[in-house]
Amino acid sequence: MIAYFSSLNPVLLALLAGLFTWGCTALGAALVFFFKDLNQKMTNVMLGFAAGVMIAASFWSLLSPAIERSEGMGIWSFVPALVGFTLGGVFLRLVDRIIPHLHLGFPEKEKEGPKTKLHKSILLVLSITIHNIPEGAAVGVAFGAVLVGDTETFVTAAVLALGIGIQNFPEGAAVSIPLRGEGLSRAKSFWYGQLSAIVEPIFAVIGALLVVFVTPILPYALAFAAGAMIFVVIEELIPESQVEGSTDLATAATMAGFAVMMVLDVALG
Repeated sequence: MIAYFSSLNPVLLALLAGLFTWGCTALGAALVFFFKDLNQKMTNVMLGFAAGVMIAASFWSLLSPAIERSEGMGIWSFVPALVGFTLGGVFLRLVDRIIPHLHLGFPEKEKEGPKTKLHKSILLVLSITIHNIPEGAAVGVAFGAVLVGDTETFVTAAVLALGIGIQNFPEGAAVSIPLRGEGLSRAKSFWYGQLSAIVEPIFAVIGALLVVFVTPILPYALAFAAGAMIFVVIEELIPESQVEGSTDLATAATMAGFAVMMVLDVALG
């Protein structure tokens, strides 16, 4: 079965993987139909877990392969990883500046980006949407690499998609249930919750297309996705997971998420 899927068009694989990660978010968001409130400690644990998964995925699934694919450059093999990683962070910083948003758990007065009169619930969704852009790009770039890789490359990409899907499930709940608490109906809370991840299949396809048509940028693209994900973890997920205390729980959840993704990547990839 692995051989069959690895023989498919990388762009198609990226689309399927992006739909999978979006679907995991939608499933998590559907929990709003069963719960009205989400304990802040549980929210912090979910966000901490997501942060750990993204940190581990950034290295084992993205940065490490980027460096390996640049080994032919000799002493300068670190350049594509360094350049791509830096540009990933710069890109997310620019997105942060041009899209109004509000981080989960923070007061409305701390909204970021251009001044806007958008409702708080929309700003919360936009924040998670920004966070999901690098996840989609990472999945797309990883599957785009299958074109110039082998079965092992496909497995690494599949593990990355699986890891992101796992952390998207609690994240979907961490978005939709607080929206319900803001006064939205269950249906609207679910709609906005799943909508926050719709960018993942879109950017997965974009990432795969870039790698497929401009193969030499692969190491840069892998590192770019890693840089963007690390930016999100440091600028968004970790601060959000520390809201209203629960620091030790959130930290333990981050380490657990890291460990889970590390095991998946090393054991399966």
